[in-house]
Amino acid sequence: MKRKILIALLALLFFVPACSTLDIAGQSQENKFVLLASTIGPIDAGIVGALEEGFEMETGIRVRHVGAGTGAALKMAEKGQFDLVLAHAKSLEEKFVQGGFGTERISLMYNDFVIVGPAADPAGIRGMKTAAQALKTIAAKKERFISRGDKSGTHVAEMDLWAKSGVKPAGAWYVTYEKGSTGNVPTLLYSDEKQAYTVIDRATHLSLRGKIKLAILVENDEAMLNFMSLIPVNPAKLPRVNAAAAMRFAAWATDPEKGQLIIRDFGKDKYGAPMFFPNSAAWRKKTGK
Repeated sequence: MKRKILIALLALLFFVPACSTLDIAGQSQENKFVLLASTIGPIDAGIVGALEEGFEMETGIRVRHVGAGTGAALKMAEKGQFDLVLAHAKSLEEKFVQGGFGTERISLMYNDFVIVGPAADPAGIRGMKTAAQALKTIAAKKERFISRGDKSGTHVAEMDLWAKSGVKPAGAWYVTYEKGSTGNVPTLLYSDEKQAYTVIDRATHLSLRGKIKLAILVENDEAMLNFMSLIPVNPAKLPRVNAAAAMRFAAWATDPEKGQLIIRDFGKDKYGAPMFFPNSAAWRKKTGK
């Protein structure tokens, strides 16, 4: 019942009929509707919408998303109201699958995190080779740092980087943004307002280029790669999920000739550089990457 209510609400939101009557192909509208719980960053960047649109044009199956930090998205999916999760926190994803809520982690795409800060760079971290070195320096100089603090994928990645630095951040200089759960865009805008340092994904910084003054100061550290996975919700544990359609979307999104091409080219026309990189097993096999 909760799933039907959620479908109905999403249908009204997107002006899509989501009743259980049969369409002309003899398949119920509900069976042609996939619900995706997605981390917020790829939604804000626009890649989630681009993939949904491409899939619907080819198959007629609608995918509609609800955005939340990875931790919250996985929690929502545990209730059986979503068919698929898009996440970017390996430890949380593995726990979700090990708990029987997801069937597997399917590699989809990646981008990377960067450390941004004021152009004047009062901490003096510009050009440092590792995020760990940069964060340790920020902490030593007690320069203001903004954290999402919401157990999202971005927050988990930030905390992993702090762990590598050997620093447990605390003090007046380390600020948890009270609205961090609303996503990377608000967090970066707040960091810009405060002229503070933060860890953010490159796609978010690109999307706000021209609107903010914070500059990328530390980048290209392998520890800051940001891998994203699709996780089908397990119908054996949560039988209300639309497993068949969810798997069809996952197969399409990871196809080297379909979803992976959309990911490869997304953002190039607007920013002159891709915002994400394809990373499915089929793509890596085809390209040798």
